[in-house]
Amino acid sequence: MKLQVLSCNHHSSQMALRERLAFSTQDQLSRAYDILRRSFPASESVVISTCNRIELYTAQEDADAGPNRDELARFFSDFHQVPLGEFVDDLFSRSGPEAVRHLFEVTSSIDSMVLGEPQIVNQVKEAYRVARAHDACGPLTSMLFQRAIEVSKRVRSETRLAEGRVSIASVAVGEFGKSIFDRFDNKTVLVIGAGEMAEETLRYLKDEGVGQIVVVNRTTDRAEALARAWGGVARPWSELTRWLAAADVIVSTTGADRTVVDAATFRVAREQSGIKPVFILDLGVPRDFDPAVGEIDDSIFLYCIDDLERTCEENRAKRNRELEKAQGIIDEATERFMQEVYYRATGPVVKRLRDEWHEIRQHEVDQLLARLPHLTADDRASIERTIERIINKLLHPPLEVLKHEAREGPPHGLLDALKRLFHLRD
Repeated sequence: MKLQVLSCNHHSSQMALRERLAFSTQDQLSRAYDILRRSFPASESVVISTCNRIELYTAQEDADAGPNRDELARFFSDFHQVPLGEFVDDLFSRSGPEAVRHLFEVTSSIDSMVLGEPQIVNQVKEAYRVARAHDACGPLTSMLFQRAIEVSKRVRSETRLAEGRVSIASVAVGEFGKSIFDRFDNKTVLVIGAGEMAEETLRYLKDEGVGQIVVVNRTTDRAEALARAWGGVARPWSELTRWLAAADVIVSTTGADRTVVDAATFRVAREQSGIKPVFILDLGVPRDFDPAVGEIDDSIFLYCIDDLERTCEENRAKRNRELEKAQGIIDEATERFMQEVYYRATGPVVKRLRDEWHEIRQHEVDQLLARLPHLTADDRASIERTIERIINKLLHPPLEVLKHEAREGPPHGLLDALKRLFHLRD
């Protein structure tokens, strides 16, 4: 048996490369599975393709029948029309227990950019579902992915790995924002700038059901693109003060090299809005908002990226303390899984050994009973049971040794010895 994974994940610094190797549509995945099936008919396969990782898991009963690392790399190259030399050094290959442990870590969010983030287990479940829908799975990959999902449940229930938000945007909305507002569906959100951090924060705000989204940016095209992506509207930079007054939540990440909103400007906006709670996330480096804005009145809640980072680090430290416990669960599950796989590899030999010995038993019993026609039915049954017990007792020691050896690793040597000793037919 052989299990392996070839991956290009977030440990690689080349995000653009991951994008080029991704299977981003259902049509791409369908074509990929068709090609894998034709190229490696004896192999099972599952593709995981997310923004942070592209991974291809393969498995086959015959260790010599499946694709190797170079063949899988060539598949990626041919499929995406990306020269091998541009990405082969960024591919990580793992096999056997290391491949199993890797999937368990991925599914349990040990191998994520954000430790303990919950999205990955759903992405793994979806990848497994799609592979099954394309008849790409088999007994080994099904066993592997089902066990990975079970392990992730154990990690979530037996550790506190997922407690405490650790990304800037999630802390901003989930901890700071929710301490100010009970609900977001009736709030107006103003986004100043159109950077990645603003987009990530919008994602969390959308999850909370925000109402109106307004994007103000010096570059109109970027403002319109961001607004369109999140169901908002773009407004010209000249209307900034108006929307500072109208907004309940302000997210600013302009990348400007100087203050964008000073205290005097915000006082003007405050005169228009009156005293009401306003939550300001200044994600600019350097700051977009003058710190004095937060001192204008007690209903202004201004947080800069340093405030958010401190909370992120505190939450991250709490999670790291749970990491060792989670790793222990994964190590134990990996060892148990590999024992089952190794023992499974002994199945065909055990079956042939049992079948051949019981075939011999049945032949000898039939000959014996043919010479003893005077025996009653009970006597004949008693003889059959006795010889059956003898065969089972003779088989027990070698099979127990085989079972024990399978706990330590693939018992190829012992399997070969049993085949030779008992003249087992392939």
